[in-house]
Order: sequence, then C-alpha cells, then structure tokens
Amino acid sequence: MDKITLDIKEAAALIGVSHTTMYTAVREGQIPHKKVRGRILFHRDTIEAWLRGEPSGQKAQ
Repeated sequence: MDKITLDIKEAAALIGVSHTTMYTAVREGQIPHKKVRGRILFHRDTIEAWLRGEPSGQKAQ
C-alpha cells in the first residue's frame, strides 16, 4: 500500500529532483503542498496530477 502523503525527500525522489530543489519550489509556491505542524507534506495523487499538468483545484500554499 502506497503512502498518501510524502515528505520532502520522498516527493523529491518521486519527481527526480534534489530536496534542495523541492524546498525552493515550496518557498516560491511552484508545487502544491501543505504545512502541518512545521512539516511540509505533499499529497501523492495531487503531485502526480501536477506532474501530468492537470489542474488540481488546489493552490500551492
């Protein structure tokens, strides 16, 4: 069973970029994410749709 949410390192591995690039994308609002108690989390389905260029209906936060 796949996890529903991903942390920075897991999302970076899924996308194929460094975790530094992920932090930059989050800071610049380029990638959809949520902050929960100081942690940056990504919803797997939302990230996969974002990669395909599909509108997710969710703004990057």
